[in-house]
Amino acid sequence: MAETRENRTNREQDTRNNFVRRQKWQSADGLPIPNQEPGWAYRWVRLSMGGQVDAKNVSSKFREGWEPVRASDHPEIFTLPGENDRFKDNIVVGGLMLCKTPVEFVKDRNAHFKGITDSQMQAVDNSLMRENDPRMPLFNERKSKVVFGKGE
Repeated sequence: MAETRENRTNREQDTRNNFVRRQKWQSADGLPIPNQEPGWAYRWVRLSMGGQVDAKNVSSKFREGWEPVRASDHPEIFTLPGENDRFKDNIVVGGLMLCKTPVEFVKDRNAHFKGITDSQMQAVDNSLMRENDPRMPLFNERKSKVVFGKGE
């Protein structure tokens, strides 16, 4: 009996492992999504491609009204320090910089490009119908269908 008591540990020395509930695995998004601010639209702007700085793309986005988002304005987005020295106070992930612009600018831009698209479609329709031969009638059916997988 004396032997068994010598091999036992005191209860004070015995520790219990705390039970920690297993967390579910979550896929990391390609790019973090900032908390939205009312009246602002967000977009990731390419700073470099293939290891080369894309100054033309950056300057054109700035001229369109996009402005860099400061890292201090969105602390929920974690970025590695020193990833981009040129825009060190901004949010840069993998050669892309988070920018924002007023929602009105985005609506104006969308309306501009919709007008261009509509005028191009009207030009195609006019050209198509001008060359219409009654022996070979043309049909103007504009339908698009997106199918994933094997399709139909």
